[in-house]
Parts: sequence; C-alpha cells; structure tokens
Amino acid sequence: MKKLLILITTLTASLVFAEYKSYEDEVAERLTPAGNVCIQGEVCETASVTASAADTGPKSGDQVYTTACAACHGTGVLNAPKLGSAEDWAPRQAKGLDTLYDHAINGFNTMPARGGNSALSDDEVKAAVDHMLSSL
Repeated sequence: MKKLLILITTLTASLVFAEYKSYEDEVAERLTPAGNVCIQGEVCETASVTASAADTGPKSGDQVYTTACAACHGTGVLNAPKLGSAEDWAPRQAKGLDTLYDHAINGFNTMPARGGNSALSDDEVKAAVDHMLSSL
C-alpha cells in the first residue's frame, strides 16, 4: 500500500511540474519576436511563406482597392477623390486616363506611389484605378 501511495504521489507531482513554467520561461515566451527580418539571398523560414503568398497571381482592381486604396479613397482623407463621387473625380478624369495611371503608379501630391504598396504591379494599380472609375 505504501508503494502504491508513493507511486501515485510521484506521478501526480510529475504531472504538476510538467505543466509548471518558471517566471523566466513565461517572460521569454512573451518576448519571443512575432517575426524576423529576411535578407535576400539568405535562408529564411518566412521568406518561403511570403513568396508563396505572392505567387497567387495578380490581384483584381477590387482587391487592390480594398487593401491599398480604400483607407483614403473610401473617406476622402487628404483630398483623395472618394469612391463613387463623380464630382471628386471629374477634374482628375479631365487630365486623361494615362495621367491618372501615372499618378497612381508614381504618386502625386499626398498620394504615395502605388497607394503605399510597392509590391503592386503597374497592371494591378491600373486595375484599381479602373475599378474606382467604374463606380462613378
């Protein structure tokens, strides 16, 4: 009986201590970086994840608008022409489609180039411009 009691106590204690983390371990876990910086040409675990996500093909105009343009063009912040507002877009349309594309790709006044997303291709940016114009 005594051996059984010792065995049960040992098993219970080992289960309790198996779940125990020291304060230092808990702090180290909380301070673990959420990501890492990868340098081109060096092996990096997250680089393959990023590359596979980028290889999904070109984004549609609606996708680009939603991810890169809507923050400003949805509300008109910093004088951005609002989606669906013919009045806001009229002076810009008067300059021609090529000028609109150029400003969207290269930036103009307070608008950053490619809406702040340098990963977008020229065609994706043009598709976003076309999407915004189609809402008029």
